[in-house]
Amino acid sequence: MPSRAIISGKPMHHISIVAMSLMLAMAAAPAAAAELTVLVGGSLAAIMKDLTPGFERATGHRLVMRFAGTTELIRQATSGAAFDLGVVPAEVMQDKAARATFGPIVEIARAGYGIAVRAGAARPDISTPAAFKAALLQAQSYALYPESAGGAYVMKVFERLGIAEAMKPKLKAQAGPGDIVTAVARGDAELGIFVTHVLVGPGVELVGPFPAELQQDLVFVGALAANTKNAGAGQAFIDYLKTPAAAAAFKARGLTPG
Repeated sequence: MPSRAIISGKPMHHISIVAMSLMLAMAAAPAAAAELTVLVGGSLAAIMKDLTPGFERATGHRLVMRFAGTTELIRQATSGAAFDLGVVPAEVMQDKAARATFGPIVEIARAGYGIAVRAGAARPDISTPAAFKAALLQAQSYALYPESAGGAYVMKVFERLGIAEAMKPKLKAQAGPGDIVTAVARGDAELGIFVTHVLVGPGVELVGPFPAELQQDLVFVGALAANTKNAGAGQAFIDYLKTPAAAAAFKARGLTPG
């Protein structure tokens, strides 16, 4: 089950807090502080920890993040439980029932897919589709978060390469994106396969992105919940994610701002 965490953290050192606060002050927001429940793609956990403190200080609003994979996000959006907005993989919006719970959407950021290995381990050649396929077949195991849009895309790549069946017994399924890095760093899995901005951390090294012929962006979008009672505050957070300061933070984490 995904964690329901109230995000807190230290301010980013590489972005001017003064500049961020000024940009936030320009965003349309209600005078009264609100508590916003936000459905968030699990692979955005690190960037949200970067961005949340500045927003909360500047606006007085409080963010309660519910991180989850695509399947669970769809379940939460359609469960009838109240929430205020989502910053989720675009695949969530492809579910008709989930889409009906949101208002208009805006692109927030995107990221490509890659492979990581344990720090110091040999780096396989993944520069071409043929080399990529050979590296996957040679690997003894790999870590992946199957219950996500990213995991679903990786499985489609396996099918495209004709190795889906060969890869099934090698899978070390993880409960969340962050667990991929942990599994690779501990040596529980030889390869980590996911969106590149997740495949960073102590004990792992990013080999590189998928070959261009197999690459696809995972797109994250933002939207207010159709029935939110905090539309002004929710829109202020979405606007904040589109500011230059937020864009710089996304880039620092390896994502491309929308």
